[in-house]
Order: sequence, then structure tokens, then C-alpha cells
Amino acid sequence: MTEYLTTPQGRRIAHHRTEGQGPGIVFLGGFMSDMTGSKAMFLQDWAAAQGRAFLRFDYSGHGQSSGAFEDGCIGDWVEDALAMIKALTEGPQVLVGSSMGGWIALQIARTLPDRVKGLVGIAPAPDFTEDSMWAGFSEAQRVALMDQGRIVIPSDYSEDGYPITRRLIEDGRGRLVLRTPLSLPFPVRILQGTADTDVPVSVALRLMDHADCPDLRLTLVKGADHRFSTPECLAMIATAVNEVSV
Repeated sequence: MTEYLTTPQGRRIAHHRTEGQGPGIVFLGGFMSDMTGSKAMFLQDWAAAQGRAFLRFDYSGHGQSSGAFEDGCIGDWVEDALAMIKALTEGPQVLVGSSMGGWIALQIARTLPDRVKGLVGIAPAPDFTEDSMWAGFSEAQRVALMDQGRIVIPSDYSEDGYPITRRLIEDGRGRLVLRTPLSLPFPVRILQGTADTDVPVSVALRLMDHADCPDLRLTLVKGADHRFSTPECLAMIATAVNEVSV
């Protein structure tokens, strides 16, 4: 059953929580995705079968949560995630971050290191607003974004494209994790498909090289795309969660 929690910032966040043993598992979704995606639902069922606590939720402006997507930014969604973890989980958690959720997981690890048991990144996309979006914009797009406050870019996942706001880009610059030391004092597993056209393998390699982590492993899956949702890929996610839960 979907429940709602109002964050300290006044945003109403839709979530689904399954009771169970720890360490709990928190799924952090991607940009413009919601908590009903195949990876989130698979993990919920898997966690239930293991008797593990599990939490999935929609960031503000996503899915069933309050707010408009265009009004949000990385900082808002990090606040949403922190509020959910603080209010709805107990003890150390395993963070499973998909794409943008991988960046948000790294932000949580910086803010609440004592609450992180381990981290699984599925094609994690740290700093993507700067290194993928802004870096990939034409000069005309950059001018339009700064002057008009928004542009729309094409997307394989939406016929209408993705609205990108000046606030999203500027807030992202204050949230970058690959420019300063990144300590991850817990097990980390990164899963990455070689056929991912949204987040290339180079991002995972850069994160692996940059992070200060005593137990970090990167698994490359030949032919897997950004969705990483085939039965084989989903099984690999479960295996990774088990590895970082010990």
C-alpha cells in the first residue's frame, strides 16, 4: 500500500515500505523514473523473500509524490531521500542507486556515513548534470537555458523529451562528488552494461578510480543497456546486495 510522508521541506513523498530484518534496503531511482520500475519491484519481492526490510519511494516531482518535476533539482531529491531514510528506516542501510540514484546514494553516504552498510550502483551517474548535460549542450542551448530558464532535450524514454532547467544545472554544480575527496568506508558494487548509451562505461571507471574505498568492485555486463532489467541483470543486483550486506 502506498503511504505518504511530509518532509521537513513540506514535500509529500509517496513510498512503499516492507517490514523485515536489517540491514534494510533502500532503492533510489533515476531521473524522471518512479518507484514502480522493474528493478524496484524486483528488489521488493526479493527482499520480502529474504525477510529483509525494504523501502522504495518517489522523489518530489516524480511518480505519486507532490510537486512538479521542473521545479525540482538534485538537492531537493537528496533532501527527500535523507528524510525518508531518517524517518522510515532503522540502523545501517544498503543503498541501491540506479543512474541518478547512484549520485544521490553518494550524497547520502557523505551526509549519513554511519547509516550506510553498503552501496550498489546500477549504471551510477554522478555529476551528470555537469559532465553529461551541460558539457553536451551546444552554445545555443546554453544561452537559451541561461536566458529562458529551461530547455527541452530529446529522450528515448519520453515522447515529449526532458525539460532541463537552469536551477537543475546550477544546483548540480554544488552537489558534484567527483571533484573532491569521496570516502566510501563500506563495500561498494558497481554494475554497468557495456551497451548503455545514457551513462557510458567511462563514468563507472572514473568513479572507481576516484573513490577512496577499501572494497569496491565494478562488474561490466557485455550487451546490457541502461535499463539493466533482464532476468540475468536483476539476479546480479540481488547478488550485489547480498555481498555488501555482510
